[in-house]
Amino acid sequence: MRAALWLISLFGLAVSVAWLAGHNNATVALFWLPYRIDFSLNLVLLSLAGIVLLVVLAQQALSALLSLPKQAQRWRLQQKERVAHAALLESIGNFMAGRFLRARKAAQTALDREASLKDSGLELEHAVSLRTVAHIMVAESAHALQDRELRQIHLQAALEAAKKGHSAERQTLLEGTQLRSARWLLDDRDAAGSLDLLKALSPASGRRMAAMRLQLKAARLAGQPAQALDTAVLLAKHRAFSPATANTLVRGLILAWLSHSHDADAVQRMWLKLTPAQRNMPDLAAEAALRLMALGGASSMARAWLQPVWAPLQSEQSAWTQDQLARMVEAIEASLADPQASDARQWLARVEAAQQAQPQDARWQYLAGMVCLRHQLWGKAQSLLVQAVKGLKAPTLQRRAWCALAELADQRGEPETAAKAWKQAALVNSTQT
Repeated sequence: MRAALWLISLFGLAVSVAWLAGHNNATVALFWLPYRIDFSLNLVLLSLAGIVLLVVLAQQALSALLSLPKQAQRWRLQQKERVAHAALLESIGNFMAGRFLRARKAAQTALDREASLKDSGLELEHAVSLRTVAHIMVAESAHALQDRELRQIHLQAALEAAKKGHSAERQTLLEGTQLRSARWLLDDRDAAGSLDLLKALSPASGRRMAAMRLQLKAARLAGQPAQALDTAVLLAKHRAFSPATANTLVRGLILAWLSHSHDADAVQRMWLKLTPAQRNMPDLAAEAALRLMALGGASSMARAWLQPVWAPLQSEQSAWTQDQLARMVEAIEASLADPQASDARQWLARVEAAQQAQPQDARWQYLAGMVCLRHQLWGKAQSLLVQAVKGLKAPTLQRRAWCALAELADQRGEPETAAKAWKQAALVNSTQT
């Protein structure tokens, strides 16, 4: 549409000029004593237009002639700048290819080229970024070559260079340099130093994916499962991992946190921080309950934690592993150690009902036998445990079953039977070891 309008305008202008030129009978008289010269107005207008055009062209030619030195200087600057950029790109390429010596040499060349430009009075607009990135590449290559002294020298040079940039550029370069330094310290197994650098970042920078990934690794290396767990939960919310990976990672961190807890109150606070889905994980519930009771916590609270997974535990279509099931049985057994508890009879009825629903399951036979033993139901306990030891796969449960049978034999006054049971328990111990 715009082209069509321009074409119509040009046609209109051409028609107007042609009409004026054809119908313009005016003349211009030039008196130069004793002469008089008459010119047509059309010729005068054309002459004036030609003179103006000639003046403009002459002015442009003179301007181009006078600007030749500046253009030559700009061309030399561009050539040197291209050499510096080419050296930096060569350094990055060699570093990616694992040629660390060549990468360090090329990055140093870029620094030398930039320094020569600065010494000659030619300052690049992006000199700060170029200088900082070149120092980082030298430090990266030195880190790969285990040259920590050279790495620290160029790290400090990069930080000093980054501080000379404008606001946005300075912040970006400083944060990038600090993140690289934190990763280097993490590679050096200096988790505390890496965490200190990450904490020095601004809150907005600390919530970025790269920073949180480094913080997760550093916290795990430093043996700080609580901080690692918080970071892993944030990464999972940001979909930094697949759901399966996130669940496995969070589960492992929670278990590590449990192992580092040294009092029952800490275990209880940790449990309250977990989501309902995490509380329904069988291994987490079992380990939390066992850790709580090992630290002197109330068994009634442990039973309350195990209650939500009681129904899934009885399902034959459960996706739990054998180790998870065995650990759950062990946790339930430990929580039912007191036969005088207010809900002891209720749990005894639940366990017996579960065992009768799955009479061939050795784990239920073991659990029912141990609970009956606590309630002094000697005959029923013995029959259930005798059946259980034949099918138990978990060494811990099998050893405990044999020990319980040995104690029952001692109570009946059968030393030979007790000795055989103790021997079987010892054999399980040696096999497990």
